[in-house]
Amino acid sequence: MTSSPPPGLARFNTSDDSAAQTALHEVCASSAWGSKLLAQRPYATVEALLDASDAAMAELRAEDLAEAMAGHPPIGRPKPGDPTSSREQRGMAGASEELKAEMLEMNLAYQERFGHVFLVCATGATGEQMRDALKARIGNTPDQERENVRTELGKINRIRLTRLVEEETA
Repeated sequence: MTSSPPPGLARFNTSDDSAAQTALHEVCASSAWGSKLLAQRPYATVEALLDASDAAMAELRAEDLAEAMAGHPPIGRPKPGDPTSSREQRGMAGASEELKAEMLEMNLAYQERFGHVFLVCATGATGEQMRDALKARIGNTPDQERENVRTELGKINRIRLTRLVEEETA
């Protein structure tokens, strides 16, 4: 016996293209990623949607990744009024002023080195874990870091898509 998809997945599958594209853009700012997911609707299961997300992420070019990263605020500075970035960066909310200052300084150094914000899947991570990830990655080559960003974006997208399709209401 097959079960019906969660209400949020059914809603996503049947919403008009414009509404679905808007929802996907809130998950990930890459238009290429969103277009690939939109074109494959309907999804039979949440796992099928997540697999499609992973496949689309693997195919993104450098400029698509840059577009996706542009939708993410620096760690420690969530977008004002954006509950998603605030929720995801909750680990920095209670961080000491010293840690916040260190993250700001390291974020700026990272951005200068790579030309984009430091991106890490911050959900559930402490401020110290985010700092340690930044420290570990700042010495990477641009190619290594682009693949780290791809991996982290994939994790973020899976969390956000799951939240999107498991919500009872829009």
